[in-house]
Amino acid sequence: MAVSVLILDETQGRSATVRASLEHMPEFHTIGETDLAEADTGTAVALIFLDEIRLADGIARIVGLKERQPNLRTLVAFDALTADDLRALLAAGADAFVARSKSPRELGAALLALAEGSKCLVPPERLASVVSNGADSLGITPREAEVLRFLSSGFSNKEVARRLALSVRTVETHRLNLRRKTQTGRLKDLVSLSRQLGLAPVLESEPLRRGGDYWCRQ
Repeated sequence: MAVSVLILDETQGRSATVRASLEHMPEFHTIGETDLAEADTGTAVALIFLDEIRLADGIARIVGLKERQPNLRTLVAFDALTADDLRALLAAGADAFVARSKSPRELGAALLALAEGSKCLVPPERLASVVSNGADSLGITPREAEVLRFLSSGFSNKEVARRLALSVRTVETHRLNLRRKTQTGRLKDLVSLSRQLGLAPVLESEPLRRGGDYWCRQ
């Protein structure tokens, strides 16, 4: 069954290019907002091109779509996001993120992955820069943020060391630094901080697959 794609908030010329490209792919067919009520939201995805100047409008778009169709998956194409932007979009119901500069075929790969149930996120190295504004306020480095992702998901120091190719002593040092900077070492607080920074949880049973400029968990 072809994936129904609703394209929103892109410039007219770019939207026509993306729409035409997706229509030439057998995996997709594009729809308008008036068609959304009749679309199978189990196989439909909204592709929302985010204009950072009108971020509030984009957030309102997502909230409105989710209110009308709670099961609709949303893919946000962006140029740059701050930690606060990312948190606001996640709170609004955004399901996935991809670089706005990607080609129509790469956008199609992200749309297809999301429609098939994968959870697509920007790559960890780019996510580190996305959340850097929020982390900087606490003095948290990108590596400490990555360690925090694993710790907040319940991984032990040894497991974090194995997954990040670090020594256990190095992980212990990062953990001590996080405790000092956040004034807490409790798992509950680490989970809360990780969510505030927009860090994606890590699940042992969900290996990562790289695709274009996004990550998908299978």
